[in-house]
Amino acid sequence: MSANVRLRAPAAADVPMLDAWDASLAFKGEFNDFGQPPKSNAERVENGFIDGQHGTLIVETEAGEPIGTVDWRPAMYGPPPDSLAYQLGISLAPEARGKGYGAAALRAVVEYLFATTDVNRVEASCDVENTASQRALQKAGFRREGIARGAQFRAGAYHDLLLFGWVRGDEPPPLQ
Repeated sequence: MSANVRLRAPAAADVPMLDAWDASLAFKGEFNDFGQPPKSNAERVENGFIDGQHGTLIVETEAGEPIGTVDWRPAMYGPPPDSLAYQLGISLAPEARGKGYGAAALRAVVEYLFATTDVNRVEASCDVENTASQRALQKAGFRREGIARGAQFRAGAYHDLLLFGWVRGDEPPPLQ
């Protein structure tokens, strides 16, 4: 099932919703619960949700209903600035999962980053047991690259992550 989404920058009016999402275990899901207390997003309104290397966008349905967020942060593969890649994260409301919104949002943020930055690589990782994220990443057009063993500390233990990458110039498959 293909779903269309749009991405938009958060605004001050979104802070209560973003704070509620950040505080909700159901929204975060088991694979995004790192046991840290939520922080208010109010400060981010003043400083902006997008800066030179980090960003957060709200994922909306075509009808304009907010259903989640997608964000990016730097991943460095060497000292030159050209070695910068962006690593993605996505969180969707439980009722929006399994409908194709995740793959569409991931594809849209890759297109956005390649259109607005010089970055050559966008990547994402997910727990080896998170089959839903694996499907969404592959459906979006990411290539599975390998396993980062013991890379993420969550729920009192280290977890293996699957690494997915997209390099500028990779031909994306059609979204289904």
